[in-house]
Amino acid sequence: MRASAPASRPGRMLRIVLVLTRRANQSIMIGDDVVVTVLEVRGDQVRLGIQAPRDIEVHREEVYRALHGNEERAPR
Repeated sequence: MRASAPASRPGRMLRIVLVLTRRANQSIMIGDDVVVTVLEVRGDQVRLGIQAPRDIEVHREEVYRALHGNEERAPR
């Protein structure tokens, strides 16, 4: 597990990003209820499987932004 800091821009708060390495068929847990599994890695594409309760919305970032306006960043 490694934490890295993205390049900062003027006027923006620096956020720490958790970087994890996983292989196909390996998972990470987010809280007690969300499991993200790497299904397949093919070149520069990664297929993920996400198990989450029905009350948690899961979207690709560009879909989230389209649904909620073009906010600078999705909420964390």
